[in-house]
Amino acid sequence: MSATTRQSRNRAKTPHLRWFAVTLALLIGSCCAMPVMAATAKTTAIAAPAASVLELRIPASPTGGDLALPIRMLLLLTLLSLAPAILITMTAFTRIVVVLSMLRHAIGMQETPPNQVLVSLALFLSIFAMMPVLAHINDKALQPYTKGQLRLEQAVDIASGEMREFMVRQTREADLALMVELAHAQPPQRIEDISLAQLVPAFMLGELRSAFQIGFMIFLPFVMIDLVVSSVLMSLGMMMVPPVMISLPLKLLTFVLIDGWNLVARSLLGSFH
Repeated sequence: MSATTRQSRNRAKTPHLRWFAVTLALLIGSCCAMPVMAATAKTTAIAAPAASVLELRIPASPTGGDLALPIRMLLLLTLLSLAPAILITMTAFTRIVVVLSMLRHAIGMQETPPNQVLVSLALFLSIFAMMPVLAHINDKALQPYTKGQLRLEQAVDIASGEMREFMVRQTREADLALMVELAHAQPPQRIEDISLAQLVPAFMLGELRSAFQIGFMIFLPFVMIDLVVSSVLMSLGMMMVPPVMISLPLKLLTFVLIDGWNLVARSLLGSFH
């Protein structure tokens, strides 16, 4: 074999030997560095053990209450999320909004006043009707709790007692007896013995019954106007004229002349006792 051939083979093997030497050196270096890194990490963990522990501490209430401020804020947000359900099921809102909706249908206008107006009016009338109860809750439960004079359980019991008393006054005995019978429970002897699970549906049944009674009384005058207009049109032979075209302006004029909105608001607020 010639010297030229040997030199070319040695040159071809040289790069492979160089890569193998570099790889071997890196492996040896990493193996030597691993104990050093482990010792360094162990030393760091021993030197600062508290850095790896996460503690969550809720400060005590500065007012002397039973709950700290973050927990109070959480309870407040929870109460606000349940506010629509409480408004519909435990206040005067159901009766008022049903009566206002029936009034709109009795007049004959399906979209006037709009739903937003009716709901807003029903909301403020409900607040007006519930004002004595809300004042008692604020004086007996909310203010003492914020001042640290009552615990949370005591404040909730007082507030629920005021709402329970209001709902019992508006609930018929027949509706409450029906709910107790369906629940297969013993008849309550005192107001405190009535469960909210039985009182709330009985209260809503009574509210719907009262709303339909008031709505029926509101419907009668407008039905009479429709009958009179229809009879006059038929007697004149104007059977092709829709009675609504004549009766709707007459119903609006009559409702405005008798100051109907004030009468409806007075009747609704006077129906709560």
